[in-house]
Amino acid sequence: MEKPATSGIIRTSFGLKDSIKPQLEQSYSSPMVDGLRANGFTCKEGRVELFLAEEFGFCYGVDRAIDYAYQTRAQFPDRRIFLTNEIIHNPRVNAELAQMGIEFLPPLTEGDCDVSSLHAKDVVLMPAFGTTVKLQKKLEDIGCVIVDTTCGSVMSVWKRVESYSRDGFTSVIHGKYNHEETLATSSRALKYPSGKYLVIRDKSEAQKVCDYIEQGGERAAFLKEFSWCSSAGFDPDRDLQKMGCANQTTMLSSESLEIAHMLKSALEKKYGEAQLPACFRHFDTICSATQDRQDAVMRLMQKKIDLMLVVGGYNSSNTGHLAEMSAEYCPSYHVKDADCLKSADEIEYKVIFKEDIRIAKNWLANGNLKVGITAGASTPNRVIEEVITRLFALANCR
Repeated sequence: MEKPATSGIIRTSFGLKDSIKPQLEQSYSSPMVDGLRANGFTCKEGRVELFLAEEFGFCYGVDRAIDYAYQTRAQFPDRRIFLTNEIIHNPRVNAELAQMGIEFLPPLTEGDCDVSSLHAKDVVLMPAFGTTVKLQKKLEDIGCVIVDTTCGSVMSVWKRVESYSRDGFTSVIHGKYNHEETLATSSRALKYPSGKYLVIRDKSEAQKVCDYIEQGGERAAFLKEFSWCSSAGFDPDRDLQKMGCANQTTMLSSESLEIAHMLKSALEKKYGEAQLPACFRHFDTICSATQDRQDAVMRLMQKKIDLMLVVGGYNSSNTGHLAEMSAEYCPSYHVKDADCLKSADEIEYKVIFKEDIRIAKNWLANGNLKVGITAGASTPNRVIEEVITRLFALANCR
């Protein structure tokens, strides 16, 4: 049997899965959630009828990243281990890793880290979101052991934008510019000299790009608005002529597809349908797990839910989108854990896609309630169980 690698960039298991399994189960598994899954994703306690989305919680990429992090600690018990950023966007998981002695490298700007204290014998974990080309190169130059837990779906997007870069297409990325994944992806868009990128946050920004393509405009004004989320030397008169669409894998799928259609239509109006193959490319790069969780929420809404709890880290993009979708149908609260359920009268929640953390009053209505619950791809089942337990206790105490 081949001996696991202990140097360079490691992208495979150390073969220690069985030894860390009890530790992972103790921290993250939930018999209650397993029971709900086996019982048709529903149960009733007192006045609350609970419906769990059929797709929720840890996805394969997150599960793999956590597994590799725990295996790395077991493989290198006496070495210093660092993370370039949160392994995933869940405070419980990152706190557990910190208790295991895994430290965070001091953050700098644009997805970079201060690596001045690192030595060749140190071990560095790259998170599920990936890292920028610049940071990876710095780590390689130091010679430390790099354990790469980047999600395969993210790496697929990288390959796509690298192909755009090679062929002289500007990568237009639907995402949040300061999100770790988008920073890593945009850095790959510069692999070749002809590579450029522009990050678009939403349909409103996409419309401004479309207007410039179709009608032209003030170049200085465009650059003022988009300079912070575009590649150095970006020129809208030159770099909006050939575009390839990509996206942060956790964005709202329907919005990503609509933005791609908007850009395609703008280029068609500008250059004609016959020229589209030469100036526009698009491949849907929303990850399947993200799509599955969004589809599951839509199915859940057909049950005429009275109240929705969406569980996940406050900086989790995919969790925020689940809350956004739910809010179109019923009161929806994005909570990070059971502590957010303060009482039967108060709940702490994150305002959808804002930094605001607020307290809502009278969130639990009287009478029988149909409550839906789902969780972002970074949320452990144990946290979901704690939220359900707290919900039942508060709703049935009156």
